[in-house]
Amino acid sequence: MPNIGVPELIVILVILLLLFGARKLPELARSIGSSAKELKGAMKDDEPASGKKSDKDKD
Repeated sequence: MPNIGVPELIVILVILLLLFGARKLPELARSIGSSAKELKGAMKDDEPASGKKSDKDKD
């Protein structure tokens, strides 16, 4: 998988700016950030507690 460097990030940012406009970019970034935060929280909630046995394991 190729590494993404600074020039590539600048090109991506310019393309996003052209597609969405300067007013929409902060809103788009906020929504992506909140979605990522929600996904992390959901993944953390689904993980079983390490070292603890559930009621089913005690029998």
